[in-house]
Amino acid sequence: MTLAEFLKGSALSALAVALAFTVMPEEAEAAVAEQQRLEPRENRLGAQSERIGARQERRSQRRSERRATRSDNRGQRREARSENRGQRQQARQQRRGDAQRAQQRQGRERVRAENRREQSRRGRGDRSTRATRNRAEYNPRFQERRADRRQERRADRREFRQDRRADRRSYRDGRRDGVRQERRADRRRDYRDNRRAYRDGRRDGYRDSRRGYRNDRKYRGGHRYGNHRKWNRRAWRGNSRYNWNRHRFNNRSIFRLGRYYSPYRGYRYRRLNVGFYLDSLFFSSRYYINDPWRYRLPDVYGPYRWVRYYDDVLLVDTYSGEVVDVIHDFFW
Repeated sequence: MTLAEFLKGSALSALAVALAFTVMPEEAEAAVAEQQRLEPRENRLGAQSERIGARQERRSQRRSERRATRSDNRGQRREARSENRGQRQQARQQRRGDAQRAQQRQGRERVRAENRREQSRRGRGDRSTRATRNRAEYNPRFQERRADRRQERRADRREFRQDRRADRRSYRDGRRDGVRQERRADRRRDYRDNRRAYRDGRRDGYRDSRRGYRNDRKYRGGHRYGNHRKWNRRAWRGNSRYNWNRHRFNNRSIFRLGRYYSPYRGYRYRRLNVGFYLDSLFFSSRYYINDPWRYRLPDVYGPYRWVRYYDDVLLVDTYSGEVVDVIHDFFW
């Protein structure tokens, strides 16, 4: 190792020592400052930890006090329940004892009443038997009279039953005979009434038929008998009472009769006029207009009838089948 290297190394070490002596006071000052800064925080943390510990102690103390209070209350409730249970048991036993005593009292009273009745019955029996024995001993005919009375009572009862049976039988027979007589009288009365009604109806029908026959003869021969009135079409059409057109305008539903069914299958509508002759099926009763005034048509007489023919209305002579009057498109 040369001198130059030695000196160089010593110089470097000396420089390092000098730098160390200059840096150490600064670090010490920084450590002291940091310690001074941290001391209040440590003090605060300590105070806070002390407060937390005191709070926990108070909380645990209150908890223990509450537990003690609950245990005391629980014990008091147990004692109160046990006392109430004992009182209830005592009251139940007392009621049970009272009921038993009442039953015993009733039983004793019942036994006493039965004993009294038995004693009274025995006394009466003894007296009656004693009196009967005495009468039988001192009066030998007592048993005979007793037997006779018994036989008389039996005979009376037997006679009463027989009379009651006879009364019931006579009542039933009389009722049956009365009902039979009433029924027989009702049948005779009904028969007489029916025969009288039959004769009256037959007589009235015969008279009506004769009257109708005489009336029909007036029309059947036309003008031969002089009583046949010819239908006048102009007379009723000029009368305002029979204004069927205005009536139809105000009452449309009345003139809507529905579909027309022809008496012949396959027959179609033909426009008919006055003087046409119809077959009898076209003016049968099913096609009659029974209430002409409903449609503001005049009343008919004699052999004439208002008849519906499709939507037309015809006035037909039912004897000859001639169309006397016609209104086309009368119905809807």
